[in-house]
Amino acid sequence: MKNPKTLFEQVWDRRVVLQNKNYPPVLYIDAHFIHEVTSPQAFDVLREKKITVFRPNKTYATADHNVPTTDQHLSIKDLLSRRQVKMLTKNCKDFGIQLFGLNHPYNGIVHVIGPELGITQPGMTIVCGDSHTSTHGAFGSIAFGIGTSEVGQVLATQSILQAKPKTMKIQIDGKLNRGVTAKDIILYIISKISVSGATGYFIEYAGSTIRSLSMEGRMTICNMSIEAGARGGMIAPDKITFSYLKNKPYAPRNNKWKKAVAYWKTLCSDKNAKYDKEIYFDGSDIEPMITYGTNPGMGIKITEKIPEKQNLKYMGLHDGQMILNQRIDYVFIGSCTNSRIEDLRTVANIIKGKRKASNVEVFVVPGSNQVRAQAEKEGLDKIFIGAGFDWRQPGCSACLGMNEDKIPSGKYCVSTSNRNFEGRQGPGARTFLASPLTAAASAITGKVTDPRKFIGYKF
Repeated sequence: MKNPKTLFEQVWDRRVVLQNKNYPPVLYIDAHFIHEVTSPQAFDVLREKKITVFRPNKTYATADHNVPTTDQHLSIKDLLSRRQVKMLTKNCKDFGIQLFGLNHPYNGIVHVIGPELGITQPGMTIVCGDSHTSTHGAFGSIAFGIGTSEVGQVLATQSILQAKPKTMKIQIDGKLNRGVTAKDIILYIISKISVSGATGYFIEYAGSTIRSLSMEGRMTICNMSIEAGARGGMIAPDKITFSYLKNKPYAPRNNKWKKAVAYWKTLCSDKNAKYDKEIYFDGSDIEPMITYGTNPGMGIKITEKIPEKQNLKYMGLHDGQMILNQRIDYVFIGSCTNSRIEDLRTVANIIKGKRKASNVEVFVVPGSNQVRAQAEKEGLDKIFIGAGFDWRQPGCSACLGMNEDKIPSGKYCVSTSNRNFEGRQGPGARTFLASPLTAAASAITGKVTDPRKFIGYKF
C-alpha cells in the first residue's frame, strides 16, 4: 500500500527531476510568468553567458507593475517605467517569448491573466519573479515567487533548485455570514496566525467554507498566503475549477480536455495524509475585516477596537480606537488580489444609483483588458463613472508605489490590495486593507464603513 500523501506532496514529487543528497531538489517548472520589473537582469545574464531560453513556449510575459492606468496608447511618461517596458518587449522578441504587452487584448496583471487564459492549470508547478505567484495555487498547482537570479535559472533550464517546504493544512468549515468575503477570510486567518505563522510551510486550504468559494474567491485566499509567511498556498481542484477553465484560450480542448479533467480529479490529499501542522477555524466566526497597522496581520473585525499596546504612530491612530467611521481620503479597488470581474460586480451592486462621498477619490482598476472588456459589456463602467469613480485601464496601480497611482503622504486609503507596509502605496501613505464590499461602502460614506449597512444586515 502506498504512503498517503498530501496534495502538495503529490504534485511536488511528480515534478522532481533530480535529487542529490547534499543539495535541494531540482524541480521542473510547467509555466513561468515574467513581467517588466524582475526579468531584465535575468536576460542580461543569458546574453552574457550566450545561453538561450530552454523552452520559450513555457514562459509568458506581461507588462503590469510600472505601467500607467490611463492613456496606455501613449508613450509612458516615466523614464524608468518606459525603459523597463521597452526592454521587456525587446527581450521577448529576441528570445521568442509570448508577450501580452500594453494594448494587447490579453494584457493585464500577471496573476490575473494566467488563470483567465487557462495557462494556469491543476497539478502544475508555476513560478514568477513576484511574491504573489501563490495566487495560482487556487487551481491545485504549486505556485511560488522567485528572485531575479532564479528567473534566469528557469529561463535557461525550465527547472529550479528548491528546498521542499513543510506542509500545513488550514481547514475552515461552516457557512459564512452575510457580507463576509474571501478577502475577509484570509485577513482573519493572518490576524490569528500572524505574518510569520506559516513561515517555512506550504499551505493547503480545505473545508466546506473553502469549497463553497468561487475561483475568484479561492485566488484571493491563495494570493495572500505569502502575507502569512508561507511559501505558497493551494486548494484541491473540483467542479468549480473545471468549469472555470473550460474553453479558456490555453486550456485543453476536446479529447485532451477529457483526459486533463480525469487527471485533475485525482489531485486531492489522501485520506490519511499527514501534515506538519494543522489549524482549524469556524467560518461562522468571521466578520468583515479591516487592518489598522502596517502589516497584514494587524487586522480586526470591522466592529472591534484596535488592540492595546500597539505602535501606531505611522498610521496616526491609537490603541483602543475604533477604525469604524474613521475618515478616509482614497479608495483603491484593484490589484492581483481583488480586480477580477466578480470583484467589480460586487462593488457595482453596492454603489449602483449612489455617489461617492465628496472627500474621497476612488480608483477602480480592472486586472486585465479581458476584465475591463467584460465589465464594459455588462455596463459596470457606467455605474462606476456615474458614482464618481475613476474607471481606469489594467495594471498593478496603487497596490504599490512603482507607478503614477500613488496615495499622497498622510492620506488614508481603503484598499483591496494585499499589503499595508509603510510607504507601500506611496511615501507616507496610510493603508487599510479590506474587501471590495467594504471598499465600496466606504467610498460612498467617505469613512470606514461596515458593508453590511448596504446589504440588508440587521445588527
